[in-house]
Amino acid sequence: MARGVIGVIGGTGLGEALGALGSGEVRAVETPFGAPSGPITLTEIDGQRVALLARHGEGHMRNPSTVPYRANIWALKSLGVTHILASGAVGSLREEIAPKSLVLPDQVIDRTFRRAATFFDDLAVHVEFASPFCTTLRNVLEKAGTGFPARVHKSGTYVCMEGPQFSTRAESELHRGWGASLIGMTVMPEAKLAREAEICYALVALPTDYDCWKPHPASLDQAKLIEEILGNVKVATQNAIELIRRAVPKIAELGDKPCPCQSALALAIWSDKSRIPPEVKEKLKPILGKYLG
Repeated sequence: MARGVIGVIGGTGLGEALGALGSGEVRAVETPFGAPSGPITLTEIDGQRVALLARHGEGHMRNPSTVPYRANIWALKSLGVTHILASGAVGSLREEIAPKSLVLPDQVIDRTFRRAATFFDDLAVHVEFASPFCTTLRNVLEKAGTGFPARVHKSGTYVCMEGPQFSTRAESELHRGWGASLIGMTVMPEAKLAREAEICYALVALPTDYDCWKPHPASLDQAKLIEEILGNVKVATQNAIELIRRAVPKIAELGDKPCPCQSALALAIWSDKSRIPPEVKEKLKPILGKYLG
């Protein structure tokens, strides 16, 4: 069993279904960056400690731009989380990535602009982010997907837009032209903050439709289209829950095996440490303490 806690962050659909992974202690956490999206449930899956968090809060009241990403990651870190399995609904930009399947993205293009994207407002810290998703976790998810009833795509580039509006057709075609596979609104700055907090992070993306680049069947009016998309969310959510169930024991088997994500700050602090104010050191102690002495 891993000594740390595995965090599970749920997006559209999965947020309401997180309870299906277990029940346990509900913990309200305060952070230097405010309150997280909602209470965090501490439970166990096959003997492994797990922390469950609904990204959009209870009742899905937070839109992607107003999710308190810093508070969410900080809260999970404070509870001992060392690995995060996140999920989120996306639009598919590729014919071969059909709704109801799952995708394990390996790259991301960040087009957000309204969100606080770092813990380090008071000093210069530059983490490596060439590989935005933890390779170790992606390998675990890939193995967990062996023989899985739904198709699991092993890679793909996720474009994270600001939203909350969906893409224009021109934007959708632009993203396809970039070679991207998925369009969504939530993985950034979540993945960046996880790297800054030295937490391994991987995403299970849930394609719900083909965005707007592909014309919808003429037989589907707007109401029926929304109904179909929500149906796809439900099926993809069930698939994601099962994949996460399979992955948790495999992550636990990693034990204390080191991962580069967990030492991301070792060479990332560019500021003169002797000039960092004591109050800043105290504020950031949970993630910077081991490097500041």
